[in-house]
Amino acid sequence: MFDVIIVGGSYAGISAGLQLARARRKVLVIDAGKRRNRFADHSHGFLGQDGRHPGLIADEARAQLLAYPTVQWRTQSAVDAAQNGETFTVTTADGEHFAAKRLILSSGVVDELPEVPGLSQRWGKRVFHCPYCHGYELDGAPIGVLAASPMAIHHALMLPDWGPTTFLLNGVFEPDAEQWAQLQRRGVQVEAEPVLSIDGDQADVTLASGRVIKLAGLFTQPRTRMASPLPALLGCDFEDGPMGPFIKVDAMRETSVRGVFACGDAAVAAGNVAIAVGDGARTGGAAHQSLMFR
Repeated sequence: MFDVIIVGGSYAGISAGLQLARARRKVLVIDAGKRRNRFADHSHGFLGQDGRHPGLIADEARAQLLAYPTVQWRTQSAVDAAQNGETFTVTTADGEHFAAKRLILSSGVVDELPEVPGLSQRWGKRVFHCPYCHGYELDGAPIGVLAASPMAIHHALMLPDWGPTTFLLNGVFEPDAEQWAQLQRRGVQVEAEPVLSIDGDQADVTLASGRVIKLAGLFTQPRTRMASPLPALLGCDFEDGPMGPFIKVDAMRETSVRGVFACGDAAVAAGNVAIAVGDGARTGGAAHQSLMFR
């Protein structure tokens, strides 16, 4: 019997586990090994780690967590979970069963990208969703925004702070009069012609006519979905975010299911490494307090 099982061992999950390990609680982390940012070569905006490879950050954090003797780790997918009175049972893909008094779901989300040829191959390299994570490195060079959702206007109005911006409507978004005025004030170029493909060593956009717009980077708005079936299987409530559903939690990061907590990208409408680490720390502390005070 563990005090807490953490499903998802990326930044939020490790951060939650660290708080519990330092409280000398018995913790199991179950992780499938598929970080959301595994496609990127550098992580930015995280204090003290700016510019490091995200895999190195995660590996070092995991080693620090596993130095605590009350922590165990299983590199597996968690495929089922059930509540049994005051405890929870988690089943992994290899058929093992583990029990705990509390669960923390930090299982993340999956990005569903626009179906444009050449885009997925450049994801995390020259195609991004977070300006704060990757905009600075484009060094003020031309940037594109590929519309994929109503959030595209938000992207288009933000990105001129990082470089000259072209807004590619691609038949997905049509600005209203007020938005046209905002785009003009921000100096955004608007391109209505459909996008055929993303090509070249950077993120050159080939339009349906064959015309090419040369860009240093491209931003778009992927739709997200839960990476794990466990939140739904446990009956957790969800909220609709701008990019997709996320787990609804209260001020103590507890879900609608008593004893189940959630953190990281699965429980935040938008996030990055720094936000995930902070959210995990809050959630680990909250789960620990629930073990003490109720």
